Parts: sequence; structure tokens; C-alpha cells
Amino acid sequence: MAKSRSGTRGRRGPRKPLRRDAVSQAAAAVLDPRVRAAIELPSSITVKDLADLLGVNPADIIRELIKSGIFANINQGIDRETASLVAEELGYEVAETVPAGAATSADGTPGDTAPVGAATKEQLFEEDDASLLQPRAPIVTVMGHVDHGKTSLLDAIRTTKVAAGERGGITQHIGASEVVKDGRRIVFLDTPGHEAFTAMRARGAKVTDIAIVVVAADDGVMPQTLEAIDHARAAKVPIIIALNKIDKPDANPDRVKNGLAEAGVVVEEYGGDVPMVAVSAKARLGLDELLEMINLVADLQDLKANPKRPAIGTIVEAALDKGRGPVATALVQTGTLRVGDVIVVGETYGKVRALENELGKRITKAGPSSPAVVLGLADVPQAGDILRVVADEKIARSMVEERKAASAARTEGSGRATLEDLYAQIQAGQTKELRIILKTDVSGSLGAITHALQQLSTDEVRLNVLHEAAGDVTDNDIMLAAASNAIVVAFNTKVTDTARRSAESEKVDVRQYDIIYKLTDDISAALRGLLEPEQVETIEGRAEVRKIFKVGKVAVIAGCYVTDGRIVRGGGARVWRGGKIIITDRIESLRRMKDDVREVATTFECGIGLAGSNDLIEGDVVECFTQKMVSRAAG
Repeated sequence: MAKSRSGTRGRRGPRKPLRRDAVSQAAAAVLDPRVRAAIELPSSITVKDLADLLGVNPADIIRELIKSGIFANINQGIDRETASLVAEELGYEVAETVPAGAATSADGTPGDTAPVGAATKEQLFEEDDASLLQPRAPIVTVMGHVDHGKTSLLDAIRTTKVAAGERGGITQHIGASEVVKDGRRIVFLDTPGHEAFTAMRARGAKVTDIAIVVVAADDGVMPQTLEAIDHARAAKVPIIIALNKIDKPDANPDRVKNGLAEAGVVVEEYGGDVPMVAVSAKARLGLDELLEMINLVADLQDLKANPKRPAIGTIVEAALDKGRGPVATALVQTGTLRVGDVIVVGETYGKVRALENELGKRITKAGPSSPAVVLGLADVPQAGDILRVVADEKIARSMVEERKAASAARTEGSGRATLEDLYAQIQAGQTKELRIILKTDVSGSLGAITHALQQLSTDEVRLNVLHEAAGDVTDNDIMLAAASNAIVVAFNTKVTDTARRSAESEKVDVRQYDIIYKLTDDISAALRGLLEPEQVETIEGRAEVRKIFKVGKVAVIAGCYVTDGRIVRGGGARVWRGGKIIITDRIESLRRMKDDVREVATTFECGIGLAGSNDLIEGDVVECFTQKMVSRAAG
């Protein structure tokens, strides 16, 4: 039986059931949940019929639905779970009905008899005790070149007909599905392609355990094949090559293997460590072997999770359903998600009022590596948002408010790697590695630049080219850079308009060059900075603050006159006042008249904006300095 709300609402005190004036006192006693049996609700009911059943005005039902983001009229039908939520909000207890083929958990076991939403004693952010860990199913993403059969292979594995128009065995598309091989579950993300895979990584989600790269045996290694491989490598995810269309007369497996070897992917047959399985989605060949290989790779990873802790997962898909409100597909990664749990997802929260599996059936819980549709959130989350179960709504509300404040603060800064601030990032303890996405106009330039960059790497600082290709800089390049904290280097090639907008939105550093030595000089300078070199400080110049201009609510720009030397944008800044240094900062912006400039010389006026300080006053002296990086190898 469902947990009773005891007919109370915290902000109003005890609340009597709403009823029509025509209802007698005797009838009111029958309607009172404290003295009557729990209300039985059908699988679906109209707003009017629900109002009649509860003895309330239909307007009260509509008002509660609007609070959940559902806009319904008096004759509109709503499902049982939504009606149950409304009834409980109005102070009624609703009987739990178990349909034929009783509700099961996401792992196929009958729902347990523990109270719905019972909190575990595990602390959310503590490390799990090794004794509590249990094996979990691998989560697999399918990637590859367009038309190489990604979706068809996934359909063949699931024995559905999604490629033919979403008709067939699946009741609804929820973004993830399960298959069973030799009694072991495997979870597939239903959105093939490295774009979706990397978009989730860019939001901080690390969902995938194994990446299947599909290559058509009759077509060979193509540009998107290489992109998929690079994206999987950047995420440090094991790769399995699925050699598709092996049944076609013009299939040439050796050409594919050689092409992969040229891309640095050496299959096991050639003495490498990347498994390859020959398959045919159309003829349904090799599917069992592919699933067996997935299980083998999963065994090598020793995938485990603690099902007894509060759930943590990732949102795969989300949308606003007209009849059910915000609906999200969550992939639980550890812990168990139950109906009644209070959850925080990205910048929204709610209470789980219902869970569904990929077949559209109601389930009571979803354990590790289980996909489930979640109903009950206040707003629609974004794909890649992290789901966490918390103790109560007060904690959830507080977490969401903090996240929104942090998100607003992040929009004011970059948060991504740039050549200028790489040294500062390393000083803060980050990895000594410069990651690059390289795009050039032609393949000949690509080879020359790649070779030049490889000569810059040292034993102490590694230059990691995550992806290299000829062509324009696209959204995919920006998304990979955002997910991997890399910079984009473009040589004699343009940045598409959408990619430029994405770079601005994601705060990705895009460098464009038309001279190779200028490109290598900049990268070399960055790498020398990563070596923690000796710093030789040079005073570049000084400027006197003549006037202060407010920009926005808090930022200020100092109108200055350069008294000696030069002021350099990006250089260090010491602010002197009364013979003492009161601020040490960095010159973030430098303007001459209405133009942004790199430097301003003596006797000229300029506007100076510091990176983190706004406490300048008239009469202050800004001293600009730079630090020359001298590598240890050089002396």
C-alpha cells in the first residue's frame, strides 16, 4: 500500500478534504482519508471523473496539475500515477494496485516489500566499501561513419525494427535498452554517434564503459570512423571494432584492417590489442560473437557498483510530455533508484513518482546499469546531467540553488584551457599535457604540422593531438575540445559559423594560423611554460589611473595614461597606492579608444580591466610586468 500523506500540507497545517457544498457531513466523513479506505484509481481517468471520485472541484485538480507542469482541461485523461500524485496532494491515501504480471524491478526481479522511498544509511559522497560492491552490466555506445550500419546493428542486437521507423517490439523509445547474453545483461545507449557521446562528456558525464566502432567492410575507414576512434580514445574507453556488412560480395576486411592500422588502431589479428568482430546486421551474422566480446572486455574492466547506496546516474534523454510533465530517461550507474526517492538532477529536483523500463512497464526500482524513465521532476533536465538521490526536499532545493548560482558565475569566466593560462593551470596541479584538436586545409599540411608538433613533446610535457583531419572546424571539433579541455588549432582553414558560436558558448580556445612556424612557436612557448621553467620577470611599463568607469554592476575599467614603457594585455599587473602594492593581478582587457588592443605605448591613454580586482581608484599606478619562460633544458 502506498505511503499516506496523512492529509497534511506543511505550510497550511492540517487540511480537510475539499468537497462540494452539497456533500453532507456523513459523506464528508466517508471522504476523509483518516476514516475511509484508500482510494482505488484506474489506470487512466479524466480530470472530471477524478474530481467526482474525490468529491472536489475540478478546478482544484487542474490547479495541482499545473503545479507539476501539466496543463489539462476538465475532459482530458491522465494516467494513474499522475492522478495518484494529485490525490495525495489533496490529502488522500491511494491504494497501490499491482496489475497482472506484477511490477518488477529493472533487473527483472520482483519488487521488494521495503517501504517505497526508504532511505539507505549510505552517505552519498563517501567511497563505497569494497565488500558492498557487486558486478554490474557494461554500458555500451555504438559509433562510426554515417551509413556504415550503426543503427541497423543496434536494431539487430535488440531484435527490433527501429531503423524501419520505430515500429515493432519497443513500446517507447527511452534512449537506452538492455539485452541478455548467457544470462548477463548488457546495456546499449540507443543514440548512436560520437556527437551524442561527446556532448554528454562535455557536461561531465562519464557513462560509457565500452565503445563499439562500426566500420563497413565494403567501404573501409572513413573520416567519421577516425573521429569516432579519437573521441573514444579521448574518453579513455575500450574500443571494439564491429566489421559490418561482411556478407556483401565486395567486402574487403584486409583493407579495413590496414586502414585502422594507419590510424593507430591495431587489431588483435595484426598483433594489437583492439578486438575486431565480423558481423552483418542485415543477415544477423556474428551478433552472438560481438556480445561475447563485450562481456569479455567488461570482465577485464571488472565493472562493479554498490546497489545498496543512494542512486547516482546520468540523464540520457529528457522532454516535456503534455500529459505527464517533465520526463527523463536516467541510466543508473551506482546505487538503486526507487519510487519515492527525492532526486537532484542538474539544476532541477523532484520526487520520483513513477519509474518505467524500456518496454513502458512500471517498475519499482532501477539498480546499477539500469535505464529507467523517471517522472516527478519539476523541470526538464539536460542530457548528461547527473542524477543523485538525496535525503529530503530541503537538501535538494539547497543543492539546486547552489548549482544555479555556480552556473551563473561560470558564465562570467572561460573555464576552458587557453594557451595563455595553461601555465597557471599546471601550477594549480593539473596534468602536464597539452591537448590539441588539429584541422588543416589539406592532408599535406596535416602531415607536416603533425610531424612538427610531435618534435615539441618532451619526457616531462606531452603534446596530445586528440584528433587531426583536413577540413573546416566544425561543431564536433568544438564539442570534443570542450569535453577534453583541449584547444583547437586551425591552419589555413575556416571555422564554420555554427562552430564559432559553439566555441563562444563553450568557451573553447580556437587558434587560426596561416604560417606553420608561428603555429609551432606558440605551441612551443606553451609547452615551455608547462615545464615549470625559471621565470625571469621584466617590467614592461607603468600607467597612472586617471578615471574610473563602471561596467555593469560590479566590474570597473580604469582610464589610464601610460607614463613609461608599455602596457601589455595578458601581462601581470601590480597596483601601487601610497608606495605599497595593494593588488597583484592580470590585465584581462586593454582598450585604446573603442578598440581592443594587445599593447599601448608611452604617452597614450588606454582602458585597463583587471581579471579579478575592481578596487582601483584615481591616482593608483598600474605596473605591468611579464615573465620570460626559460626551459630547464636551455639552461
